Amino acid sequence: MKSSDLAVGPMASPHPTAVEGSEISLQKARVLVVDDDERNLLAMSHVLQDVAEVVLANSGEEALRQLLKAEFAVILLDVYMPGIDGYETARIIRSREQTKRVPIVFLTAVNKDDEHLLRGYAMGAVDYVFKPVEPMVVRSKVTVFVDLFNMTKEVQRKARLEQQLLDANLRANAERLRIEQDLRRAEQRQAAIIHSLPIILYLEDLAAQARVPKFVSGNFAALTGFELSELQASPGLWSERLHPDDRDRVLAALADRPSRPIFSTEYRWRCADGSYRHFLDQAVLLPDPSGNPVEYAGTLLDITERKELESQLTQARKMDAIGQLTGGIAHDFNNLLAAVLGGLGLIERRLPLTEEHLKIVGMTRHAAEQGAELVKRLLAFARRQKLEPEVINVASLAGSVADLLEHSLGGLVELKWDVRSDIGRVYADPTQLELALMNLIINARDAMPEGGVVTISAMNAQIDEAHASKDLVAGDYIVLTVEDQGTGISPEILDQVLEPFFTTKAVGKGTGLGLSMVYGFARQSGGSVRVESEVGVGTSVSIWLPQPSALSLRRHLLDDPSKGLTSPVGLRFNILLVDDNIAVRATTAALLQDLGHTVKEAGDAEEALDLFRIDPMAIDIVVSDYAMPRTSGTDLVRHIRALRPGTPALIVTGYAEQAISSEVTILTKPFEADHLTEFLNKVWEDSLVLEQPHGDTE
Repeated sequence: MKSSDLAVGPMASPHPTAVEGSEISLQKARVLVVDDDERNLLAMSHVLQDVAEVVLANSGEEALRQLLKAEFAVILLDVYMPGIDGYETARIIRSREQTKRVPIVFLTAVNKDDEHLLRGYAMGAVDYVFKPVEPMVVRSKVTVFVDLFNMTKEVQRKARLEQQLLDANLRANAERLRIEQDLRRAEQRQAAIIHSLPIILYLEDLAAQARVPKFVSGNFAALTGFELSELQASPGLWSERLHPDDRDRVLAALADRPSRPIFSTEYRWRCADGSYRHFLDQAVLLPDPSGNPVEYAGTLLDITERKELESQLTQARKMDAIGQLTGGIAHDFNNLLAAVLGGLGLIERRLPLTEEHLKIVGMTRHAAEQGAELVKRLLAFARRQKLEPEVINVASLAGSVADLLEHSLGGLVELKWDVRSDIGRVYADPTQLELALMNLIINARDAMPEGGVVTISAMNAQIDEAHASKDLVAGDYIVLTVEDQGTGISPEILDQVLEPFFTTKAVGKGTGLGLSMVYGFARQSGGSVRVESEVGVGTSVSIWLPQPSALSLRRHLLDDPSKGLTSPVGLRFNILLVDDNIAVRATTAALLQDLGHTVKEAGDAEEALDLFRIDPMAIDIVVSDYAMPRTSGTDLVRHIRALRPGTPALIVTGYAEQAISSEVTILTKPFEADHLTEFLNKVWEDSLVLEQPHGDTE
């Protein structure tokens, strides 16, 4: 009989198959009946229809396909069938993981002897039913397996539910533990953050005496030096420690506090160590459940550091503004002095002068040179003087400065040096550093009219990123401190001592440029100045200067100390002179001509380029002012060198700004004839060195 001739579907139980994966309690157990005889299939379906859902298969192949689709409580399997017989079908069923535990009951009408029975059991059968089938027998056997299947499924279902409940309980416990841990960590983090911040949390009853809180956060003692119990035991303590200048204003604000929804004020408060700290006090009024205000919840924010930074920023901006103004004035004044000194030189060289005339010219020259020295001090403050930094051995400063001051200190002042043996080196202009120290020492001497000890100390210092500021970046420094035992400086004017023309000395006793010059030198050298003073105790001025980098130190060690200018004199050049100041240009041109040079004059960069383009090879050296309208001197040199590479050039300026290119040589105004000759020879020699062919490098 062919399987295709059988209508297996209609022969199945009319009950629909339960959806796979649903709970066993919602579906009927299935029994698979396998027989090649359709009559047997129909009979079995009728006998078992109320016991289980019967699925029919008319061959071993069809049985295996059905086993792939569903799960069965028991299989009733005919032994002899066309194709795959019952034994082979049982073997395949037992070889599959998902079906190897399904009970198999063989159906057979022959071969009832022990040999065949044993073979069936060996193939995985759990029982035999002999044909013709007795309905009661087969129903009983199948009912046992179906009940066993249902009980197994129920046990599995309960086990799954229990496991699910256990897993859910474990997850819930784990989640609860995680939440508790997160809460503890959050509380710890919050406490750590609050403790690390410069802020105090407080609660204060509305009815309580002002400034007697009932709760403060743990960092109250760390910030103020007092315990809460001390504040509660002494209600007047808080107001007593207010700064006198703030007390009336703050107490008035507190009295008005109930009328405002948000309270906010700033004040200075003296801590247990005697220091004043700035606090920003803010609070809100909290109501009780009935809506009646009962207490203040507030914060005390320590803003001392912010106030100090604001003060430093304000001071830095003021000093920068004064520096820019001073530098501009100094630049213009230098132009005037250059014209004056140049004109005096012309008078001396070109006019026959009597002894009286020469005396007048000399007096005038001396006054102009004093003016030039004053301009240098202004430029030092404005950080626009020309510095020639090098690596300096700090220990060697003691001898050189002491020699310079040998006859200046007087017998009442003792100079004491305190330089550590491990002191590092400093990178600065040695001449300017000596002048700065001398200036501070002279100031210290003047602050001690009855004598005393001036101590000069040097120490290594380091500033990290956390403590860096606008004027002192992170890095290694040498701190040179000059300390006196003088009258001291009052706090009201301490912030002004670095400003130019400010002096604490009597009228006619000082210019007010000493400390400002030191400050400008330190800032231009990459450092700064710190001043500390106490009236009646003395003053300490510290110069912070950077230690040399590895590169600058290497250059210092490789420098040839014997190298210097060996320029010949008497050379004659064709010079293109460029300056927008008519007086300076005229006197400089006359000076150059007196020195034997040929001069072409231009009032600005555009005119200079026009003259240069006529015959670039006819110009030996370009001498140009730096600060000119529209085009600066350095830009002019770049344009000229684009027309003729390597053209010698000298920039003349009233100050050496950082913006001036290192590609050009700089001569500072005002200057004398010998300086001008020296620099002209230098730029000429440098150009000849650049033009020499390079030797074989192999």
